[in-house]
Amino acid sequence: MSTSPRAAGASVLTAIGFGYCARRLAATHGADFSRIFGTARSPEHLAALPPGVTGLAFDGTAVSPELEQALGESDVLLLSAPPDTDGDPVLRAAGAILAAHPPRQVIYLTTLGVYGDHAGGWVDEETPPRGGSARLGRRLAAEAQWQAFGEAHAIPVAVLRLAGIYGPGRNALRQVADGSARRIEKPGQVFNRIHVDDIVATIRAVMAQGFGGLLNVADDLPTAPGDPLVYAAQLLGRPEPEPIPFDMAAREMSPMALTFWASNKRVSNARLKTALKVDLAYPTYREGLDALFAAGEGR
Repeated sequence: MSTSPRAAGASVLTAIGFGYCARRLAATHGADFSRIFGTARSPEHLAALPPGVTGLAFDGTAVSPELEQALGESDVLLLSAPPDTDGDPVLRAAGAILAAHPPRQVIYLTTLGVYGDHAGGWVDEETPPRGGSARLGRRLAAEAQWQAFGEAHAIPVAVLRLAGIYGPGRNALRQVADGSARRIEKPGQVFNRIHVDDIVATIRAVMAQGFGGLLNVADDLPTAPGDPLVYAAQLLGRPEPEPIPFDMAAREMSPMALTFWASNKRVSNARLKTALKVDLAYPTYREGLDALFAAGEGR
């Protein structure tokens, strides 16, 4: 199917892999766009897409005529589909389509895990990555592929390296309330987090400014992994989850989880604040959990 030209003044978003961040963007700022397309792999996930989002099937291989049409019309491409052993699935399946009709902005959601382990030291966007696993190596390769695509077609590609995401329906309050909280203790370990609404604010700033380049999207307070669970229990008036030694918990962890826990670092968000002027609504997990608790989460 041939793609149609973009309408003047329109703002069309296509989210490949319509996940938690894309869903929150559509729910809170859907009016930013004249149309939103979202992909999913299965009919069940397509049926679960929210109202106002046009669902399109994409399994990482075949591009349907409907998806080709959407890509040709899109101003903003929001990507969260993970790379596989053959590289980035979107570029592999739709690279020629996108080269013929480049969007005005690409936003690639990836992970802070690509920095690897720094023994609790600080990292920023100038820190050389050290993935340390095949999965993170694929992430780095996909980041580079998208940056090269942007350079080749003179469009901004923002690579957003995200901290641990939490927000409505996905937070320590819920975990404490439903009994799924696991307070794993590993001496010296710290993590950054980020509220989904601050990710949405970052995406909107990227679009408004036409930002291209690497960007850490993280909060101000890297802390021990169990701290949000303890704070959530205090808010709910429940007993703190019992600590579980990491060595014991690690026996049941997947290889992906073990890679996650092997990375110990503090992440600077200075570029987020200075280059994009993003003012975090939830600079630490405390403000985030306070707001979620006030909204009724966990009760």
